[in-house]
Amino acid sequence: MTHLPIIHNLLATNLDMAENNIRIIAPQVFSGVPNLDTLDLSKNKLDDESFRQNPLSNLTFLKKLNIDGNQLTRIPALPPSLEELKMNNNKLSTLSPNCFKGLMNLLNLELEENTLHEGSVSPLAFRPLEGLLDLQLDNNRFRYLPLGLPPSLQELDMNENLIETVTEEALRGCVHLRVLDLSHNLLHEQGIATRAWTRLKSLEALNLSYNRFTSVPMNLPRHLHKLTLQHNNISHIAAFTFRHMRSNLQSLRLSHNDLSNEGMERVSFVGTYRSLGELLLDNNRLGEVPRCVRQFKNLQVLRLDNNQIRLVRQWGVCHPGNSGSTLASIHLENNLLEVERIPPNAFSCLIDAQGLVLYPQQGHSYDQ
Repeated sequence: MTHLPIIHNLLATNLDMAENNIRIIAPQVFSGVPNLDTLDLSKNKLDDESFRQNPLSNLTFLKKLNIDGNQLTRIPALPPSLEELKMNNNKLSTLSPNCFKGLMNLLNLELEENTLHEGSVSPLAFRPLEGLLDLQLDNNRFRYLPLGLPPSLQELDMNENLIETVTEEALRGCVHLRVLDLSHNLLHEQGIATRAWTRLKSLEALNLSYNRFTSVPMNLPRHLHKLTLQHNNISHIAAFTFRHMRSNLQSLRLSHNDLSNEGMERVSFVGTYRSLGELLLDNNRLGEVPRCVRQFKNLQVLRLDNNQIRLVRQWGVCHPGNSGSTLASIHLENNLLEVERIPPNAFSCLIDAQGLVLYPQQGHSYDQ
């Protein structure tokens, strides 16, 4: 099917024409379905010419439009009623100042897998999107965050780009941003401006996994609940890195890095001891259970598996004065431990013994 057929159904609200070979959309093709609120035209052969005569103009109730997997190089004319637009996997290379004109009701915008970059996105492009909540720009060619992001934005996904730098200006107006995903980029600690996160007072989750960090970045957003830094090259956590965070951080994920005991100072985690519920330190180079672990008051999940741990000290995980423990899960498998030599009080605060995983250990064989 290369032409979209004319359909007459005044009651129809959902039309799915995905995975065809549609190239041509006649101007009045939707005149018989004026009450559509959801339209799926993904995985067709649509290009800019297909929308030249504004075929969507009659769809005054349309809220959701999916045109993923086509061949569009620019944003077509769209009805002002639209709340969700998916244009992933097209050939978008430019966002001009007026490309979203009139789309003041748009809430969710997906532009993944295109060829957008900071030089091709006008700082005025997003201005009409006064209520936009979710913007997905994954898998493009950005080296910097685009300027002019909507102040209303609550979630921004920009993983799998080429981002090296986060400037102070880029996120200045994003006071409502709650979730920011910058994983799978080229970021390192020197590339983040000192005040890059200053105004992000609503930010709760920050994903910086699969980048090039060698230490946990300083000046992190104060109100973070979840920080993900897995799969970097982190070998050091500086003293008082988290001190300013006002006991908000609940989850800290540092798996698959290069951390040793020497890379963590005694005061590295100050600011998290009362709030942290999840600490992931698996797949690093730790030689013993870090001494700071027993200072956490509300820890529920602790992962230390796949390190080089040979030593668990007396009271090494559980502080003798830590009553009312919440610790439910400890992973210590795939280390170099002689399990029978672990002091019996090392895990005394564990709520349930079934939450303790000690086997297998490296270099040991176990009877089946």
